[in-house]
Formats: sequence, C-alpha cells, structure tokens
Amino acid sequence: MTKADLVVKIAEKANLTKANAERALNAFLETVEGTLVSDGKLTLTGFGTFAVEERKARVGRNPRTGDELRIPATKVVKFRPGKILKEAVK
Repeated sequence: MTKADLVVKIAEKANLTKANAERALNAFLETVEGTLVSDGKLTLTGFGTFAVEERKARVGRNPRTGDELRIPATKVVKFRPGKILKEAVK
C-alpha cells in the first residue's frame, strides 16, 4: 500500500475529502516524527510502540571485496506491535 492508497482509505472511512485526509495523515506523520525526535518514544495503545534506539558501531564486510569496514553508531526507529494489532494480523 502506498501513501496515496492510504489517503484514499482514510478519506473513505472518515468521510473526508482526499485533500483533508492527506492533510490529516501528514499532520499525524509530522507529529510522530516530532515526538520521536524530542521524547524518543510514542505509544499508541492497542496499536503499538515506536521507540528510538541506539545501534552500536560495528565492523562489517564489503560482500564484493571482502574488505572490512567500520559501520558507525546510529539511531534507529523500532516498532513493537500491540496486542490488538498482533491478534488482528494472525
């Protein structure tokens, strides 16, 4: 599913125009991004939890040449699904 497909689904389910649905989706995504940047964690009860975690620096290999290279430490966003979402997907 693409963002455009999601906008259409939101518009249908919430009885909104596509333009309003896209604005609502963009506002949601910006809010999630801002919350993760400032707080590092966002919990949507029943859906799941988004959390920023540190990934340590490590040594990797170039698969083509076999040369070792250093992969720097970085922050990554991880998602853990909630109970309701897990049961819905089963």
